[in-house]
Amino acid sequence: MSDYREKDWAGLALEIDDHVAIVTLSHPPANTWTVHSLAALRDLVRELDADRAIYALVITGQGEKFFSAGADLRQFASGDKAAAREAARRFGEAFEALNGFRGVSIAAINGYAMGGGLECALACDLRIAESQTQLALPEASVGLLPCGGGTQHLPRLVGEGWAKRMILLGERIDADTALRIGLVEEVVGKGEAQARALEWAQRAGRQSPISVTACKRLLHAGRPGSQAAALVSEREAFVDLFDSADQGEGVNAFLEKRVPQWTNA
Repeated sequence: MSDYREKDWAGLALEIDDHVAIVTLSHPPANTWTVHSLAALRDLVRELDADRAIYALVITGQGEKFFSAGADLRQFASGDKAAAREAARRFGEAFEALNGFRGVSIAAINGYAMGGGLECALACDLRIAESQTQLALPEASVGLLPCGGGTQHLPRLVGEGWAKRMILLGERIDADTALRIGLVEEVVGKGEAQARALEWAQRAGRQSPISVTACKRLLHAGRPGSQAAALVSEREAFVDLFDSADQGEGVNAFLEKRVPQWTNA
């Protein structure tokens, strides 16, 4: 047996409950992602994939307010393209590993899921949202774009129209709207998402894990187009934004709590 259960996973807490791995995003105050926690998620999912005793994965956020507020924008304030490229690569590696997990993955969304936080949930097979949850992909409001699969996973779930409302208009939606448009599969009361996710994980554990893996592979194979190529293009487009003045203006305006002054340049 691997000793991964005893490791210190940066920004993550791991608990094993029978055949279920519970991963808690634990980077207060808003459970934001860093290149270190993204690398940790990538490596942890690989360890879970290798552990044949693990059939399901539940991912949730620490505390009562945030699932995850996404990327820590301070890492993009300098406009450094090399830093942007590393961050984009880490997002891709982490969430593509999560999406490819051989078992059933369930996001227990216990609060705000913004940007890379929502993209993490989108990479899972199923999503449960607590009633107070707010969800958004607001990257364009700060001169960026979703680079963790958001432009690919969101329209597949909710259709192009709602995906454009959320990505192009920066529209934030509540849990009931998310349920209505198919972004989440169930809404529960505050503090109840993890317990419900564990119920689903245990239900998945009663299925043949080999059958589940085969079915999941076929379900993903039925997706239209070449998602792998599109995900690469998404990350490259994110990095290309760092050649623009608007990228620096957007991020710094957010950090300085002021309205950005766009120049379309």
